[in-house]
Amino acid sequence: MTDRLNGKRIMITGAAQGIGLAIAQACANEGASLFLIDLDAGLLETEAKALQAGGAAIGYTVASITDITAISAAVERAATEIGPINAMINNAGVNVFHEPLETSDEEWQRCFDINLKGAWNCTKAVLPGIIAQGGGAILNIASTHAFTIIPKTFPYPLAKHALLGMTRSLGLEYAGKGVRVNALAPGYVSTQKVIDYWNSFPDPEAARAETMKLHPGGRIATPEEIALAAVFMISDECPFMNATCLKIDGGLSVQQHP
Repeated sequence: MTDRLNGKRIMITGAAQGIGLAIAQACANEGASLFLIDLDAGLLETEAKALQAGGAAIGYTVASITDITAISAAVERAATEIGPINAMINNAGVNVFHEPLETSDEEWQRCFDINLKGAWNCTKAVLPGIIAQGGGAILNIASTHAFTIIPKTFPYPLAKHALLGMTRSLGLEYAGKGVRVNALAPGYVSTQKVIDYWNSFPDPEAARAETMKLHPGGRIATPEEIALAAVFMISDECPFMNATCLKIDGGLSVQQHP
């Protein structure tokens, strides 16, 4: 690797597995110092120690992104353990898929608390420090649900549309202070969530095959492929990229029909 992220002190949420873990591994390989947040205490400790064993500067804590007090405390702890945060990757999220009229108030609230308010809680907590340092980068992990709609996935697309709106709004608001705010929009990625989705069908292998057929290349992304893009967008290699969203879906959202 090339130390492309040397000097970056990055907070990553949902960092113990899936896309978040792949991003953490890629950022560590590129010389970043990391502060990892997740709800799974055991998995978080295991993966953080593995990164430390590889030579990375790592801090970590268990916290819910819905708890602004806990997140603010995490930012303070990060400053002590790895130095003031100058980049944020809002990765943590949850699938909440229903038919609209079957969506309970509780599920609606859970969707927005985690997928939107959680990202804002983390951004709000790190933004003053990033501005004080003269700037930095914030990256929101959105989804192709941010601009396309799949029936029976309500209200998840609403939250991701809103996350994209927040990305654009904050990018414009703080551009003059040296802060870049961007988003990544993965399509299907081979994470445990997707595997669980396939396993929810009577014939998981058939469900998997149908997913693959949707994609022009006949396959879905790996977490590592998403992580490569995250490294680029958090690095200084795209200093004029701001308030935008990069799709990584193998062309899925472009084609009108599979």
